[in-house]
Formats: sequence, C-alpha cells, structure tokens
Amino acid sequence: MSLPVYARPWERLWYYAFRMVCILILLFLVIPVLVIIPLSFNADPYFTFTEGMLRLDPQAFSLRWYRDVFQNGMVNPDSPMMSWTWLTDVWQNSQWIHSAKNSFLIALGATALSTVLGTLAALGLSQATMPASRFITALLISPIIVPIIVTSASIYFLFASLGLTNTYIGVVLAHTVLGTPFVVITVTAAMAGFDRSLIRAGQMLGARPHTVFFKIIMPLIMPGVISGALFAFGTSFDEVVAVIFLADYDQRTIPRQMWAGIREQISPSILAVASILVCLSILLLTVVELLRRRGERLRGLTPA
Repeated sequence: MSLPVYARPWERLWYYAFRMVCILILLFLVIPVLVIIPLSFNADPYFTFTEGMLRLDPQAFSLRWYRDVFQNGMVNPDSPMMSWTWLTDVWQNSQWIHSAKNSFLIALGATALSTVLGTLAALGLSQATMPASRFITALLISPIIVPIIVTSASIYFLFASLGLTNTYIGVVLAHTVLGTPFVVITVTAAMAGFDRSLIRAGQMLGARPHTVFFKIIMPLIMPGVISGALFAFGTSFDEVVAVIFLADYDQRTIPRQMWAGIREQISPSILAVASILVCLSILLLTVVELLRRRGERLRGLTPA
C-alpha cells in the first residue's frame, strides 16, 4: 500500500525506515542460510569462498560434492554413472541415500500419526463443552515448549524400558510426539473460523455423523490439516536430537548423518545436502502459504 499524498514528512520517513528495517532483518535471517548454496559448488574441499570463486572463475566451481552425496559408501563408485549397476549400488550402499530413505520413511509415518491424532484432538478442543480445554491444549503443545533435549531424554528412558530404542517404530513415535502439537495448533486455528451452523444444518437434513464430518467439516478445515501435516513432516525430517538418543545406524536420518559428518569427517558434501534441504524447506513454505490463502478464500476473506 502506497502513502497517501497528504502524508506528513515524518510519516514518509517512518514508512521508508520501517521497510528498510524489515529488509535488514530479513537479510540477517536469510543470508546465513542461503550462503551455503554457492559454497556447495566449491571445487576445493573448503567451507569458505576461494579466490577463484570470488573472481567467478568457472574452474573454481564444481558438482563434485553433489556427486559425492551419491557415491559416498558405494562399493564401485567408478562404474558408469546412471547405469543400472550404478543405480543399484547407490540405492543399496550410499550412506546419504540410506539416510534419505530413512528420513522420508520416518517422516511420512510420523506425519500420518501426527495428522490423525492432532486433528482429532483439535476437533475435541474446539467444542464449547470441552472441560479444561486450555489446560489440555497446554499439555498437548508442551513438546514444542519444553527443551528438545529434555523431551528426547524422557522419551529415551521410557522407550528403553519398552524395548523401542534402535527401532523404526520408536523413532516414528518420538517424532509423532514432536509433530502433533503443530497439527493441533493449525487445525485449532482453522476451527476458530468454522461456521458450526453448517453442522447443525447437515444434521437437520438427516446426514449421519460421519457424513457431516467428511462432507462438511473436513473440506473446510483441510487447509489447516495439510498445513499442520507439512509442519509435522518438516519437524520430523529435520529432527536430530531424538534420533541421536533413539536410533542406531540402521535408523540414521539425514540430520544424524550430517551431525556424524561434522563430528567424524568434515566434507563439503554436507553443504550439498544442506542446499537440497533448503530448497525442500522453501517448497514446503510455499505450499503452506498457498494453503493459507486457500483457507482465507474458503472463509470468505481476501488473501493478504
């Protein structure tokens, strides 16, 4: 929105100063993340910009670290690239691919459980007759308030007594605990603008409870459900502390592999993987924003 013609000089000064401060804050937050992307194309095994990169010398840039993401751990890395033998070797032996498979498998399982549990909890908490709803909500979102190291240690001692450590089920359940609060928050926000007269209208017309839920409630809160699921997926995909406590090598995820790479062998391959994760995060945030706008349209609001 532009300034009106009758704006005073101090109003114009504040208008431009405020936007400049916002831009500086945005750069402060984004630059440390985006700087790893050009560093991932460094031809030399360094974590800093070389003189050749600063001169934009083509010889200073390379895809070697992206290739290393696939070749690290292969039995025969010199086989023809993209051949069936090479693809099989990558799928079975590459350490980063092994971690990526675990990350997606665990994140999908945790997202499914978090979405179901969080949606049911939000539907119950949105009822006007729900007793102690604020207290229950505080308990449900406590995993994102309590320090993650405390939550992970507590989950470890519990799962150790149940025999769930070093298992996929244990890691999925731990990530479900961490991801469910995001689903509860987003679905509760979607239910805040829900017109309950639609439910009563469906019931008066003879619709059964499950028909009302799937035909009336779910279509209207679906943007909130999907947004919560995306947040739960991102939380699970990026989680490293709980995996350190609960997982063995077989359940090692990408963040755990990056942690091991920093601790054991420093390689710019970590920068290549981080760049891929940044692009994935940008994609998820774009989807969340599109869903937010769709939710506003469904509620009759004009998207911001």
